[in-house]
Amino acid sequence: MPTSSASTTDASAKTTAATGGVQSLERAFDLLERMADAGGEVGLSELSAASGLPLPTIHRLMRTLVACGYVRQQPNRRYSLGPRLIRLGESASRLLGTWARPYLARLVEETGETANMALLDGDEIVYVAQVPSKHSMRMFTEVGRRVLPHSTGVGKALLAHTPADEVRALLARTGMPAATEKTITTPEGFLEALEQVRKLGYAVDDNEQEIGVRCLAVSVPNSPTAAAISISGPAGRVTEAVAESFVPILQEIAAELSVALANQNPA
Repeated sequence: MPTSSASTTDASAKTTAATGGVQSLERAFDLLERMADAGGEVGLSELSAASGLPLPTIHRLMRTLVACGYVRQQPNRRYSLGPRLIRLGESASRLLGTWARPYLARLVEETGETANMALLDGDEIVYVAQVPSKHSMRMFTEVGRRVLPHSTGVGKALLAHTPADEVRALLARTGMPAATEKTITTPEGFLEALEQVRKLGYAVDDNEQEIGVRCLAVSVPNSPTAAAISISGPAGRVTEAVAESFVPILQEIAAELSVALANQNPA
């Protein structure tokens, strides 16, 4: 029986509506990610320039996100990420930490030192998982703790391949307070440290966050969100000499964790 023109038109309309809905969803998520990359607060013109979308489209999408609580409109007419995202982010971070724990446990087993996983969340580093060393003298970082990137090995690992102007902008927003006398406190010094990370393939926190503590860190390649893993311990144990044997282990486990995370996020 031939299909009526009315039926064909209805089906076409449904397909168009579904395609438009998916496109709007993709665009909304893209805007949220661009807001996060910009530090959490932007104007509509900035979003339009960054995304290439026309202002009316962005305004319509932002109205929906504001109504849902994922975005807030500030008194100065700019837009910021909304509080409803906090619950989603915390749940996702906990789940990511759960997936990472077996790999961190292996890292502890092979190096003997405390293993950590951290994410770059806006302008801050947040620790999402840790497996402690079995040594009586060991390092402990509370899961959920937030620190500034410039004084940590994971911060350096996460920012090593970020363009210099973006790194400078981040440091201008956060400042560079000294946690110890060895903390890097100038943008030029930090950019030089990032150059070393790119050259060596790993980052070092040498008494920069806490005196007496050294940390070795690498980024997790191709992670769905910027992530790094590290080992930390007393400076007397985590020496330059042991870095030669520990760094390949870190890199191997980071690569395996990357594959595991990709399998948790099928295309």
